[in-house]
Amino acid sequence: MRYTGVTSRGIITPIFSEGDDLVKLVADSIIKASEAEGFKIDTSDIIGVTEAVVGRTQGNYATCEQIAGAVREKLGGEDMGIVFPIFSRNRFSVLLKGIAMSCKKLYVQFSYPADEVGNALISYDEMLEKGINPYSDNFTEAEFRAVFGKNTVHEFTGIDYIEYYKSLHDNIEIIFSNDPKYILNFTKNVICSDIHTRFRTYKTLEKAGADKLFRLDQILTEPYNGSGYNEQYGLLGSNKATEDKVKLFPRDCETFVNSLQDEMHKRTGKLVEVMVYGDGGFKDPVGGIWELADPVISPAYTPGLEGKPNEIKMKYFADNEFGHLRGAELRAAIKKKIAEKETDLKGNMYSQGTTPRQISDLVGSLCDLTSGSGDRGTPVVYIKGYFSNYATE
Repeated sequence: MRYTGVTSRGIITPIFSEGDDLVKLVADSIIKASEAEGFKIDTSDIIGVTEAVVGRTQGNYATCEQIAGAVREKLGGEDMGIVFPIFSRNRFSVLLKGIAMSCKKLYVQFSYPADEVGNALISYDEMLEKGINPYSDNFTEAEFRAVFGKNTVHEFTGIDYIEYYKSLHDNIEIIFSNDPKYILNFTKNVICSDIHTRFRTYKTLEKAGADKLFRLDQILTEPYNGSGYNEQYGLLGSNKATEDKVKLFPRDCETFVNSLQDEMHKRTGKLVEVMVYGDGGFKDPVGGIWELADPVISPAYTPGLEGKPNEIKMKYFADNEFGHLRGAELRAAIKKKIAEKETDLKGNMYSQGTTPRQISDLVGSLCDLTSGSGDRGTPVVYIKGYFSNYATE
């Protein structure tokens, strides 16, 4: 009889560097941990490897100069604008510096009261108190300051992103609007800097008459002057490496997950599932910040992680159909119901209240919560029992 369900372990690994054999080192770390701590490696267990170490071992970096060159090549080096950047020292500051180096004048259009992922520039209540309509009111920086003063310090980081972003280059001018077309009053050359709404923003600006128009995922899709690159996501998903260099979102991730799956099978005889994960898809209920600043939660995973969960809601049956049962009879009835469930419960009331999300997104979020983003030293996560249920012996 099983006494535990899903377990998620952060695996302590070496500090990975460019050129390391990541497949071998991850497999070594997991096998050593299993031997030292007594957990078994079984078929259908899951290995998550953070995108950061995949990108680092690939050497997938770009400097400000390389970013500037790639942007200048596409937008011409004259005045230009960017719309809807997120407020993040880690995610956007180096990109902004590189983009600013590419042109004569750079207009940076902030959304308000918060950015796309929930980082608040001003409070929503303050905005309402001042009678501001976020759907129609647009501001220059001077106009915005006249309304809100200096009350623009981020609650958690203590950073004033208006001042911080302006400090990155002397050609930056800040404006404020939730309408992407507002940027066209200043320049027709635009980069859409948002993440999950980027295609909508791009189409809006395209229809409104933007001249040279690109998204972040269209820049550095190939090497520029020796830089790293990402064919699918370009500059999206990058992180600060140094004050003048970013680590790009990793490439060739499908090759990596398949290679690690093969390596574990050769060494253990078990077919585990493997994914590369980035930010999890969850929201802080206090600060309102949505964690997902990467373009996707997982850029690659093995086939066993495809699809959505197919689960029934146990408490629904315990309270209704089996409400008259207790103890062993109730357990037996629930197990039988699970064992006999349909292979696809979409639209079935039996699944009400379960989570209709992609397995890869759920597992990636679990990995991100397990590993953290700071000093735990566990960029690899090992998950057992994810595909088990109450009826599994």
